[in-house]
Amino acid sequence: MCGIVGIYSHNQVAPDLYDSMIQLQHRGQDAAGIITCDVQFHVKKGIGLVQDIFEQRHMERLRGPVGIGHTRYPTSGSRTDDEVQPLWTSVPNGIAFAHNGNIVNYREMRREVQENRKRYLNSYSDSEMLMQLFADELHRCIGSEPDRSISDEAFFQGLCDSAEEMFRSVEGAVSAVMIIKDRGLVAIRDPHGIRPLVYGRREVTAEAADHIFASEDAMFYMLGFNRVRDVQPGEIVFVSRDRRVYSRRLRAGRFTPCIFEYVYFARPDAMLNNVNVYRSRLRMGQNLGKLWLRTYPEIKPHVIIPAPATSNTMALSMARELGVNYSEGLYKNPFIGRTFIMPDQAQRRQSVRYKLSPQELEIRNKDVLIVDDSIVRGTTSKEIVHMVREFGARRVYFASACSPVVQPCYYGVDIPTREELIASRMSEAEIREYLGADLLLYQTVEDLVEAVTRKGDHQIDTPCTACLGGTYIHEEDRDPELGLGDPVQTPTSDGTKELP
Repeated sequence: MCGIVGIYSHNQVAPDLYDSMIQLQHRGQDAAGIITCDVQFHVKKGIGLVQDIFEQRHMERLRGPVGIGHTRYPTSGSRTDDEVQPLWTSVPNGIAFAHNGNIVNYREMRREVQENRKRYLNSYSDSEMLMQLFADELHRCIGSEPDRSISDEAFFQGLCDSAEEMFRSVEGAVSAVMIIKDRGLVAIRDPHGIRPLVYGRREVTAEAADHIFASEDAMFYMLGFNRVRDVQPGEIVFVSRDRRVYSRRLRAGRFTPCIFEYVYFARPDAMLNNVNVYRSRLRMGQNLGKLWLRTYPEIKPHVIIPAPATSNTMALSMARELGVNYSEGLYKNPFIGRTFIMPDQAQRRQSVRYKLSPQELEIRNKDVLIVDDSIVRGTTSKEIVHMVREFGARRVYFASACSPVVQPCYYGVDIPTREELIASRMSEAEIREYLGADLLLYQTVEDLVEAVTRKGDHQIDTPCTACLGGTYIHEEDRDPELGLGDPVQTPTSDGTKELP
């Protein structure tokens, strides 16, 4: 899970990219990078938060009206500058590439790119493989003709043919933005639309506009862009040198966006796939409250507190449904990173008490219901229950707005093995005992899907719920001779897992 942004502007693009990446920092805190282009590519990448990587001297060197940026979501493995995005390659034209997602059949496609297409790969990043695959196919499509002799229409056809070959060959989640030097900006989304990608436009004059593609629309208002629409599943969009926009939907499977975007990853003010994230979380809390009333009709907590901050909206809505007080009984230090996306388990455990501080007056001698967005490994939840008990709660109940996470994710979330997932190896009774809670309640998959899809002209067939025990998307439509990759050995879009 990462944050990507691409902008074609009438001014220097670097300041807008920087501001956009600040707004996408919640999608990745491990590393970040920017590539801009005028007569050449200008690159700055590094490990850490956006504000710590880019200094004024770097911004002054990032010249050009077109650029892309990436905030990296950490998983276990290496944290080297070589694998920080955006990436670039010189042939054809010069292509800069930023990707959010994960390629399932990476090992097979790596052999294809290296052995059959003779493209050099400098890392085990599936994003680099994807870039080289697309670049090689584009090189074949546009041939050896001088670049300036190819019209934008013909070049766009080459882009479409290249994307079609990529869709045919790879399995997994692909939301990507690209700079094609001297040609323009490209955005592409896989046929299932697993990862989000939103398109916006900023009017400059009556005849001219700037264009933006991003994982979320969080920065649109701040930068003066208007949200146009989501990039459709299986669509490619090309903004040419004269800012003309070409788009084509090449193919479409079942529209199955990741449900974890709505549960946890996206900012509450985002609109993804024409579904308002904030309203979907309100509905999650509402459905969870109704389930509590059916399951524990005789038990009413004194107070509901969220495990901040993603679950605040869900807890508020659940409190309204139950008719009990809502309190922010856990203060969150805003300067500590998101616990779930810490690089390793030890850091996750340590950071819980660093970032959360119980408020004793809201807790002591009360029956407290803690609402969290999800329980993945159980580390954070256990620490929270223990802290609330330490501050004098009489009883501690725990409710998860997400269903039990029981399977690995192949599409870009750091859920790589069943052994790490508490719900895959324990019953609900065992999980309750492990957490130290008096009662435990999970949202049902049906209620979670209903909360996401109830409102909005979204065209979603069904969200991807593979990690919640649902069907893996590519089990339905992949070549039967191709198997799903081993998630332990398949690198993520950050290229952080080396092959054995």
